[in-house]
Amino acid sequence: MNKIVIKKRKMVFLLLSVIYVLLAVWAVSIGAANMTFNNVLTVVLKSVPLIGKYIGGNVPETHFLIIFKVRMPRIVMSSLVGMGLSVVGASFQSLFKNPMADPYVLGISSGAALGASTAIVLKLQSTVISLSAVTIGAFLGAVAAAVFVYYIAQVKGRVTTVNLLLSGSAVSFFASAMISIIMVFNQQEVHKIVFWMMGSFNASSWKNIFITAPVVIFGIVIIYFFHRDFNLMLIGENNAKVLGVETEKLKKIIVIVSSMIMAVCVSFSGIIGFVGFIVPHIVRILFGPDNKILIPFSALIGAVFLLSADTVARTIASPAELPVGAVTALIGSPYFIYLLVKMKKRSG
Repeated sequence: MNKIVIKKRKMVFLLLSVIYVLLAVWAVSIGAANMTFNNVLTVVLKSVPLIGKYIGGNVPETHFLIIFKVRMPRIVMSSLVGMGLSVVGASFQSLFKNPMADPYVLGISSGAALGASTAIVLKLQSTVISLSAVTIGAFLGAVAAAVFVYYIAQVKGRVTTVNLLLSGSAVSFFASAMISIIMVFNQQEVHKIVFWMMGSFNASSWKNIFITAPVVIFGIVIIYFFHRDFNLMLIGENNAKVLGVETEKLKKIIVIVSSMIMAVCVSFSGIIGFVGFIVPHIVRILFGPDNKILIPFSALIGAVFLLSADTVARTIASPAELPVGAVTALIGSPYFIYLLVKMKKRSG
């Protein structure tokens, strides 16, 4: 690749990183408690080891509590989930050679929703390692759905793309039917189930982040490791095999890793649609289909996108809060329709 192009992409990545940091600081400053951008920056810098003692200015103790106990966890969690959803979406679109594939294509979200709904209607209050029963139920539901889909899709030890997509659709329909039945017989809990399914970061905490971050970051690193194989899969599975790609092994690893990322993200945030669909498309349009570029840029832009959507969700109707899934859907639906129309024109 041209050295000038590589240098430009590095500069763009650096610029986007700076934009993300500025956006994060601005997002922390927004809320019921009045804080300026400079207040937040001072608090954050004062908390940095070694350089903190050299930062001047007096900051109220309440600002430290609001920033680090309430707002910062939400910023970090929305960024992690945005990264996870976007990278899983990018990997699925390359693996399945389907531009419409998104992170929820394997039915993992529906399984998580069924697990969370069950925990809500049973009014389970117990916690394990400070996790709520709803979060645990969502995680178990997501993992169970992933295992079930993969088991159904296997035929004589092989997993075809078509079988995975069909199995994912079947599990999604089944889980959705079960959720509908649960809601009919537990109408007093319908609003809780619906709000959870639309996604929210209002319960984010550092304990949740310490569980989510290793899974998401390590998962992204593993997916990036296979960027060359993804590129070869784009020219056809048989061609990829000829060029040395162990396609069955690749599918197994990516499905397992992606399922774990999805299970963790969905269990802590609810179902947030369109992030893993839109972001890889935008990156592909801007930088091309090379997964060596697509995956890291998807992670960064995914963090920026979902952080922006969550900031809008919690401020636009203040003091009320919109589900972040509703905001991403409002952005994603028109884009989805645009792509369909564009594809229709091409085929015509």
